[in-house]
Amino acid sequence: MLNRCHMSRLRSMFLLCILLFAVLVGRIAYLQLWRSEYYAEQSDENRLRQSRIIAPRGLILDSSGRELVNNLPGYAVALQKQRSYNSDLLERLSVLLEMPVDDIKEKITASANYSDPALLKSNLSTEQLTKIEEQRRNMPYYVMLEIRPIRNYVYNDLAVHALGYVGEVSEYEIEHGLFKNATLGSIVGKAGLEKSYDSILRGEDGTLAEEVDVAGNVVRHHNAMHPTPGKNLQLTINFDLQMEMEKFIDAHLWSLRASGKAPDAYAAAMVAIDPRNGAVRALISRPNYNPNLFVQGISSKDWNNINNNPDYPISNRVIEGEYPPGSTFKIVTGSAAFELNKVTLYERIYDGGYHPLVPTMGNAGGEVLGWLSFVSGLAQSDNVYFYELSYRTGIDNIAKYARIYGFGEPTGIDLDDESKGLVASRQVKKELWNEEWRLGDTFNAAIGQGFNLATPLQLAVMLGCVANGGIKYQPYLVEKILNPDGSDFTKPKRAEGKHIDVSQQTLDYMQLGMSATTREGGTAYYFDALPKKIAGKTGTAENSHGRDHGLFVAYGPLEDPELVVVAVVERGGFGSISAGPIVYKCFEEYFREKSETPADGKENGK
Repeated sequence: MLNRCHMSRLRSMFLLCILLFAVLVGRIAYLQLWRSEYYAEQSDENRLRQSRIIAPRGLILDSSGRELVNNLPGYAVALQKQRSYNSDLLERLSVLLEMPVDDIKEKITASANYSDPALLKSNLSTEQLTKIEEQRRNMPYYVMLEIRPIRNYVYNDLAVHALGYVGEVSEYEIEHGLFKNATLGSIVGKAGLEKSYDSILRGEDGTLAEEVDVAGNVVRHHNAMHPTPGKNLQLTINFDLQMEMEKFIDAHLWSLRASGKAPDAYAAAMVAIDPRNGAVRALISRPNYNPNLFVQGISSKDWNNINNNPDYPISNRVIEGEYPPGSTFKIVTGSAAFELNKVTLYERIYDGGYHPLVPTMGNAGGEVLGWLSFVSGLAQSDNVYFYELSYRTGIDNIAKYARIYGFGEPTGIDLDDESKGLVASRQVKKELWNEEWRLGDTFNAAIGQGFNLATPLQLAVMLGCVANGGIKYQPYLVEKILNPDGSDFTKPKRAEGKHIDVSQQTLDYMQLGMSATTREGGTAYYFDALPKKIAGKTGTAENSHGRDHGLFVAYGPLEDPELVVVAVVERGGFGSISAGPIVYKCFEEYFREKSETPADGKENGK
């Protein structure tokens, strides 16, 4: 009986062993045959990690090849994807990176839906980098230290409204496809040329597979896909002209405020273009800001300083600022009158200080200028003369020629967020005020007031048409796109210049009137002191929020125009006092540079 009992137990144990052995074999077979790929992948994930190699953005160069924007080497800390992160580790990283734990968690959460590691902080300081390197042995393998190129604006705020700035792409921008192929952590253009040419400047990131030990140290590199650097941009901007004009404008605005001539003159815009092709040689908007502040995420303090400034430095006034064009618009009114044969060049119109049909409208201060022809009327910026031209011509025709010159639509410059301005018309008044048009509205429109609004760049395009014989060019900032090695890649596509529907005779008349403006008897006679003759026009635009804005537009040299310059000083008062000196300085600097540069293009003594 005992033997039978033992035998029964032995059989049970034997069966149990067989069952356990079968389970183990089954489990091994399951792991090795059915789940082998999964666990091999899990093992590789613990042993291998994928690193993204950020492609350096393309350089931005001035017209002579001088670097305005480049890249500097920098380090970043990222966390490879894990199911969870040790709270002690996050506390240590918080101390090392000098950022709150909540901010680190927010970065991790934001990257949860993406395959790339969670970027915690880039552009580490030398002190932070040293501390992290000292702690690397005590950190898990998934704490990654990466080399990333850092965008660098070489001259800080120089030409910032043309260049723009970069920043880390947001979840919103990724989800809405605002930047093609951008992933979380990508640096993208946020304004200016950095934004409008982002896809060309950004390049394509690469990847690198690294084998690491348990301490996270790299023991072997595997296959890598090298990044493709972004292409470079060579601009039309003249560095020396841009630099000198920025210095002068800052000093001039300070002088206007300090002297009491314009105590609130903090904002201004200036643009200089080549009327022969539309190339922008200088573009300045004031106030400005330092784009380097945005590269790695702007601090709350710096952002508040910029955002709370009532003159809003972020705004590019050259393309976004909409101003009544003032008396500079008299070129449009004069063109309409001559094209429709409503006046002749030598016909004299009497200015008794006001127009008899609307006695409440006249010259500033009730000035009486007597009998005037077109040339003297434009040179002295007489209002009554142009009231009469507008009465003969009518608002519909004035609006027609305003559009012919390019008002009421974007110029097409290679920057985003360009304003289109506004052309005064019956329809506009009806839509805005639900009122019928009156003769006084026509008079206001004729001298660039009332409903008319224009950007400084639109004024430059208009003046370019007058200067070059009636060809309207699309203004542009990028001359050509270069390969990373500096060789030519392509030129951006631009619309060809088109002849506007204004006769050469009418344009000749405009040129005569503008050239008289800058000579003795004109409102800007001091321009006669320049080494070459200039044609110009003053303007003063009414401002319901304070002192009038000052405007000045000019082109030169008179015989063969090479440069059109437009300046606007907000709350600057009379254009001849506030904006005129800016334009004068621009031509003075331009002629000086031309005289120092011989025919072979090399500067004397340099």
